[in-house]
Amino acid sequence: MKIAMIGTGYVGLVSGVCFSDFGHEVICVDKDPRKIEMLERGEVPIYEPGLDRLMNKNVEAGRLSFTLDLERAIDGAEAVFIAVGTPTRRGDGHADLTYVMAAAEEIAKAAKDYIVIVTKSTVPVGTNAKVRDVVAAANPDLDFDVASNPEFLREGAAIDDFMKPDRVVVGVETDRAAKVMEEIYRPLYLRDFPIVTTDLESAEMIKYAANAFLATKITFINEIAALCEKVGADVKAVSKGMGMDGRIGNKFLHAGPGYGGSCFPKDTKALARIGQEHAAPISIVETVIKVNEDVKRRMIDKLVDLCGGSFNGKTVAVLGVTFKPNTDDMRDAPSLTIVPSLVGGGARVRVCDPQGKREGEHLLPSVEWQDDPYAAAKDADLIVILTEWNEFRALDLDKIASGMKSAKMADLRNIYSADAAAEAGFVAYDSIGRVGLIRA
Repeated sequence: MKIAMIGTGYVGLVSGVCFSDFGHEVICVDKDPRKIEMLERGEVPIYEPGLDRLMNKNVEAGRLSFTLDLERAIDGAEAVFIAVGTPTRRGDGHADLTYVMAAAEEIAKAAKDYIVIVTKSTVPVGTNAKVRDVVAAANPDLDFDVASNPEFLREGAAIDDFMKPDRVVVGVETDRAAKVMEEIYRPLYLRDFPIVTTDLESAEMIKYAANAFLATKITFINEIAALCEKVGADVKAVSKGMGMDGRIGNKFLHAGPGYGGSCFPKDTKALARIGQEHAAPISIVETVIKVNEDVKRRMIDKLVDLCGGSFNGKTVAVLGVTFKPNTDDMRDAPSLTIVPSLVGGGARVRVCDPQGKREGEHLLPSVEWQDDPYAAAKDADLIVILTEWNEFRALDLDKIASGMKSAKMADLRNIYSADAAAEAGFVAYDSIGRVGLIRA
């Protein structure tokens, strides 16, 4: 089957590459000539483990190609996926559908034969119906169907998520469209992965509801962590005890500096806005959004305390600035709140992140970048673990502490323990939701 994928961002590129690995002929389209040239050279514009190898394998097999020409990509295709950005719209918190609707109109003008137009981008409920109207208005004679196929890819594990999904969600209006989608996902049907086929609106809602629920779990455990610090409980033990309950599960119960990334911040805001517009406010989600911002500010308070009440004149080493490990994505990362507060308070900030520099250099312009955590911590007054990269999970704490001006650590991912820090020579150590602390 021939498939066109519009957009070579995170979702579009991963999906296009994986579909080609299913055996389909896939043409990925983008309007950015530099990105297409980069992809044609075999270079991946995002960091996702294993994506470069899988992409080049399918290019060499002749199943995957890249183009600026939308009409060529759609010619002969049985399905075209819209995988463009839907950023949060300034002012009202809604998802900006400008790129989705523009893509729909371009598809309508370029398509000649029956085609299924599939929305892969995360869009509010009712968007696919609007896509149908836009296409029908732009080309009244076109024979087409629309489908909703939201993505559930975790950055850093996207290929595995695509190839071995918890479920695939497909929203359709006709049996004809359902059969096309079934053929596209045939390799997963054959291996008995769950395929949820439903109506357009339910498919759209599933994506938002799932992400909002996960964001709620993260925010809930962060609130519990704050309470643990007050009452003398250990949030790691609390999380473990909660997670053993099969009704709750242990995922997304790790206390930290707040959620970030491309999905949770954007999708919670959009879902809250949808509820408000339909006079069915989702108070839980609205609270989650507020509390997540409060969590980030609470992390800044911890750092201020460790610095003796002021960042001014202090040197701070920050390990990790991406919103999670195994990605270069910094969208809404906690670092974008915490690091500017350090700099604004007069601190000299050194940053070390295995993949964060490419985006971070323009997002965090007033920091020094180091390739080595030990160099970042040299003569520092404080070291902050902000992203739990594997590179930071087994540091030589003795070496870190001995090289610092003042051996103090803010472990915002609960990687280490107060006992390990004290044994290594740290004079102050703080973490999240745990009683084992060292006070200077």
